[in-house]
Amino acid sequence: MAKIANGTWIVVADGEKALFLENVGEADHPNLEVRRKKVQDNPPDRVQGTDRPGRVQESASSGSRAYEETDWHELAKDRFASDLADILYRRAHNGEFDKLVIVAGPDVLGTLRQELHQEVSDKIIAEIPKVLTGLPIDELEARLPNDIADAA
Repeated sequence: MAKIANGTWIVVADGEKALFLENVGEADHPNLEVRRKKVQDNPPDRVQGTDRPGRVQESASSGSRAYEETDWHELAKDRFASDLADILYRRAHNGEFDKLVIVAGPDVLGTLRQELHQEVSDKIIAEIPKVLTGLPIDELEARLPNDIADAA
């Protein structure tokens, strides 16, 4: 079982919400305290889309075809990851944390990795590719040390 040092920040995120937690307890008995919550309203794509996709006239033939419709839901998730990276950069730059654990689904984690500033990346001690945003804090406290050990 891995230990989470006092002062370590844990970000638990999916494409629509993120919890910023800090271990204010001992390394072998984490006590996670919420530092910040970020929630984005991201309705399903069918609600965000417009009407029919636009059409383009083919130049080489007499037909036309539809443009591929934008996936607004996925676009919002990518923007959320970018916003999350910006928040983490500001917090790291202000010296608010020295160690960071990121817990996010594989797709969000992949997008987030691309967006993170080197100053934040250097502070990451573990990445856990799981969606755990629905768990209560006490379950996260019990589960995270094992998940970090598995990720190592």
